[in-house]
Amino acid sequence: MSGVPPAGGGGYGARRGSSGRASSAEDTRTKLLTGALATLTEQGIAKTSARSIAATAGVNQALVFYHFGTVDDLLAAACRHGAEQRLATYRERLDGVRSLGELLAVARELNASERAGGHVAVLGQLLAGGQTQPRLAAATAAGLTLWTDEIERVLARVLADTPLSGFVDVGGLAKAASAAFVGLELYEGVDPDGAERALAALDQLAELAAALEDLGPVAQRAVRSRLRRSGNRGRA
Repeated sequence: MSGVPPAGGGGYGARRGSSGRASSAEDTRTKLLTGALATLTEQGIAKTSARSIAATAGVNQALVFYHFGTVDDLLAAACRHGAEQRLATYRERLDGVRSLGELLAVARELNASERAGGHVAVLGQLLAGGQTQPRLAAATAAGLTLWTDEIERVLARVLADTPLSGFVDVGGLAKAASAAFVGLELYEGVDPDGAERALAALDQLAELAAALEDLGPVAQRAVRSRLRRSGNRGRA
């Protein structure tokens, strides 16, 4: 009745204001991350700047430096942000993979989706920029590592009960697979038929691995013994 605000009212308002500012800042960061990826796709690394990113994001140029410090740091964050988003889309499918053939099927689907969404173009620009910009190279590698770690997890599960278990360096194989698909995604842009033949060859290797799984216990032990001997000769 006296018009005096309730006790704690000012504090509540301050908390609301603080929450609102935090939400607004997060929205701006997301716009900048999305804008950075879109700028890379549409204009290339050479024309990607604080000005062009801010224009794409629809925000003030100064906010690039306020939120990320440098354009390179923004691109680094955008690389990881994009990889995390796309990986989340495929994680359920990857969790269900039970064979190398199924993993390749998901990889083919992912390849088509990445190309259609312009993500292959972004990756090409990041790889190009990373040749001369060490911080961008490290950021691109970190983004790719998210995929490599996920592939390693799937391969460890898929190969666990096969003759290849204990012989194959799963971490190294995951990196080789990631590098192969990065190369194929870029190669497909200039030689689609060649990229398709390469994928078909990988399908054949998956079929060979499936055939090894169908061998009886005695034959599987013989295969493991032969692989171990080959491995020992290679290290000698």
